[in-house]
Amino acid sequence: MGNYLFKSTKECRALILGLDAAGKTTILYRMKLGEVVTTIPTIGFNVETIKNKNMSITAWDVGGRDKIRPLYRHYYANTNIVIFVIDSNDRERIEETKEELFRFLREDELRECLVLILANKQDLDNSLSVDEIKKLIGFDEINHTKKAIYGISAINGTGLTEAFDWIAQTYNNKENFLVEPFKETLSDVKYSTWTEYFKNFTKKFF
Repeated sequence: MGNYLFKSTKECRALILGLDAAGKTTILYRMKLGEVVTTIPTIGFNVETIKNKNMSITAWDVGGRDKIRPLYRHYYANTNIVIFVIDSNDRERIEETKEELFRFLREDELRECLVLILANKQDLDNSLSVDEIKKLIGFDEINHTKKAIYGISAINGTGLTEAFDWIAQTYNNKENFLVEPFKETLSDVKYSTWTEYFKNFTKKFF
């Protein structure tokens, strides 16, 4: 079996993607801490480990500002799950949201990932419904075999448990699923080539 192991407690890597101000960081820390924390726009990434059922999810929340998006490809390797967050209240950017979603899903390194779409801010009166969002983003056009969309609120937590339970159930139901031992650490990231690239990039644009 080489370097691969059958895992009873599965370790996986998730990318949390989406446009800026969609609520990615709020979702990350709501799932990590069980409460809402004050956040600022992410310039770079936040990474936390989320425990859910028999899973350990290392979740990378990547900043959504347009100037940062060229760096996204540096985060794709070894990703098992794409969590794409949509601001249900941002009607003006729904087409841009669709374009970004499909741009990610066309990447070779993300073609085999589970895809979870979180329609955030469902607690707001003017938010698009999940059915409306499904139509507007072309959910049925997504070719990934394992995909789901949930309406959620990062503020009050509605829908998040169900969404992450879907991850656990779907991931665990993969027959004979093989997982590489997860060795990635923050120290590895600190000294990686793409982080140095990110530093140079931010110096140029910020």
